[in-house]
Amino acid sequence: MSAPAVAACCGAVLALALPVVVATGSIDAAHRVAGAADAAALAAADAHAGWVDGAPCDLAEEVLVAVGARVDECLVDEVSGRVRLQANLPTMLGTARARAHAGPPFP
Repeated sequence: MSAPAVAACCGAVLALALPVVVATGSIDAAHRVAGAADAAALAAADAHAGWVDGAPCDLAEEVLVAVGARVDECLVDEVSGRVRLQANLPTMLGTARARAHAGPPFP
């Protein structure tokens, strides 16, 4: 094969592989932020119930920061003890977002 043909083949492989790699990274980020949001909601619910020390939303933020995510919203229902939060994680294709809630079951 000639050098231009090899270069063209390499270029074609890169052109096809790069979007797959970027999309895979975004899918991974979406799964990471979803798992972190679940863990953060559980930590916040535990804090609200008195199982661990600290403010519920502060603990949720600590959990999310550990994976590079941020808290968009953290709401604690003082009556039911349920915690709802939204988190986001920046990716190459935008922002991966997740919602989670935790607390005692509804009656």
